[in-house]
Amino acid sequence: MTAFKNEWDLSMALQVLQSETVDSKLWSDAVKWLFLFGPPQIREMISQASSMATSEFFPDLSPIGYTEEGEPLYDIKKLAESLGMSEEEALAKMAELEAEHHVQSLYDGPAPHKIH
Repeated sequence: MTAFKNEWDLSMALQVLQSETVDSKLWSDAVKWLFLFGPPQIREMISQASSMATSEFFPDLSPIGYTEEGEPLYDIKKLAESLGMSEEEALAKMAELEAEHHVQSLYDGPAPHKIH
């Protein structure tokens, strides 16, 4: 995680996002860096954009609840189906991201908070 965090800074990530010729992998890395390490306002914008994109492109996928911080929680089985992968593949990918960036994305335990 430290290596990825130190590869970027705010100015670099924003320059990549503004570029019209950058490749998709570099653009994706810039967004990931901003989401993980950027200022709270930018992280919130990316989170909102992600929620909008999820609603638009995966209309059958809706949150089953929310974390205390307001982040949506999804059923892993439905998430995997939406992405065209097995539940095991989805769990492995999420575990890999957690290990790499020390960000919790898998939740187990008490029921999530419902927001109506």
